Amino acid sequence: MFKNKFKLSLSKKQSKVESDRDGNEPKENMIPSATNSFIQAIKDATHNPSDLIVKSIPPNLTLIFIENLVDERTLNDHILNDLYKKPSESPELMKSLLSIPLLNISNLLDDALSSMMTGTVIIHIDGYSQVVLANIATRETRSLSAPENESQVIGSQVGFNESLSTNVSLVRRYIMNPDLCIEKTKIGKRTNTSVSLLFMKGIASEEMVNTLRQRINSIDIDAIIDSAALAEMIDDNSLSIFPQMLLTERTDKFCDGLMNGKLGVLVDGSSMAIICPQSFIEFFQSREDQNLRWQIASFLRILRFSAIFLSVYLTPLYVAALTFHYEVIPQAFLVPLSESRALVPFPPVFEALLLEFIIELLREAGARLPTKIGQTIGIVGGIVIGTAAVQAGITSNILIIIIALSALASFTSPSYMMGNVIRIIRFPIIILAGFWGFYGIMLAFCFILIHLLRQSSLGTPYTAPFYPPRLKDWRDSIIRAPFSYTSKRPTSSRPVDDEKSNPEPVNPEKS
Repeated sequence: MFKNKFKLSLSKKQSKVESDRDGNEPKENMIPSATNSFIQAIKDATHNPSDLIVKSIPPNLTLIFIENLVDERTLNDHILNDLYKKPSESPELMKSLLSIPLLNISNLLDDALSSMMTGTVIIHIDGYSQVVLANIATRETRSLSAPENESQVIGSQVGFNESLSTNVSLVRRYIMNPDLCIEKTKIGKRTNTSVSLLFMKGIASEEMVNTLRQRINSIDIDAIIDSAALAEMIDDNSLSIFPQMLLTERTDKFCDGLMNGKLGVLVDGSSMAIICPQSFIEFFQSREDQNLRWQIASFLRILRFSAIFLSVYLTPLYVAALTFHYEVIPQAFLVPLSESRALVPFPPVFEALLLEFIIELLREAGARLPTKIGQTIGIVGGIVIGTAAVQAGITSNILIIIIALSALASFTSPSYMMGNVIRIIRFPIIILAGFWGFYGIMLAFCFILIHLLRQSSLGTPYTAPFYPPRLKDWRDSIIRAPFSYTSKRPTSSRPVDDEKSNPEPVNPEKS
């Protein structure tokens, strides 16, 4: 567990180092017994912010907390009301008096400060070097809503939000099992962000749990704001353009990964959860595939994989064929193709890169503008620019169709992170196709394949189940076999218990 220590001054740091050698706490880190000294120590450590509330209750009680971080109703009804009725003479008696479930007694100033920053009320009794910490934290969060980036027709319509406690409760609703383990830690020396590691005891591999726990605990950084940044830090290869951990805002997808022996990470303040380990093929699988009939799900997966292949290689094939390999173009297609490019002054590679760049500009502008304006910009911009480019002789009609199909196919990826990768890798492949034709495309294909073979996700092969070959896992890869044939958990996550269902199909008795 990480503890964000509040250092009061350079001399206090030195005294702490010296006290650590002796195994004792420094005097500067102890709670002052005098009320005035305690209040001044809190103000000095926090630089006396405007939202620091100091409330005195006669004859000898002092409450200190951060405004808007505590639940005011609980503060008034269960703390102030009890203290006014029967003030206590010691921290132990006060702990038994207050009707708050989360109470603690501490004599360390650092513990009091760190607890106050998370929504705890510090109760100090004059003359005592101990304080009572009453956790009544509250946070403003948005209500639960359907996932915006991973929509589906059949299945759950509830996604994560930015509250860690809410997200954990959503997972608890799906998995009502005591084997669900949740380990909470804090990352960020300045932000003190709460991070929870989730896994199923008896299913998840202990070796993988220890590996991920070690990676999280070894992070030394000032701030963690979002789970995407944390995922990049704990990747096996953070220099690779391909993501090795899945980011999802779907609760059902997250819980399905836990039940398959995967590990999950939730970050306070982020609506995206991390699932690992993750293979390359799983980035193109949707949770909705499990809710459809296996024939329909298999068809959609094949359609999705075909669309990704077209998105990456359709434009480079066009550029290579027009630049070096006219013999592969059908004869009936040569005449309309030559007529379409008759007025175009640019070589095919420059023409393709120009249109791809325009498409990316329209896509980025549509994503950054407000929803209604973004949709209008995308439609009007595509029609106006495309028509004007053809009439001006900058590009051909056929290439506009090919670019539009490639852009449309890139949206079929269920993962936003992998969709961005598909968008980026098209550009170097088009350039190689313009210089070396089909040889350049094969060079790019071999480079990507070798790169994928070298990658891993939390120590597991990134190209599983195809390499190394695991034939049983092929039943739930490009196609989804019936549930009776997928009774085993994927071996890539190395589950302790690989049986998830009875492989025998259910046969209704005939009357």
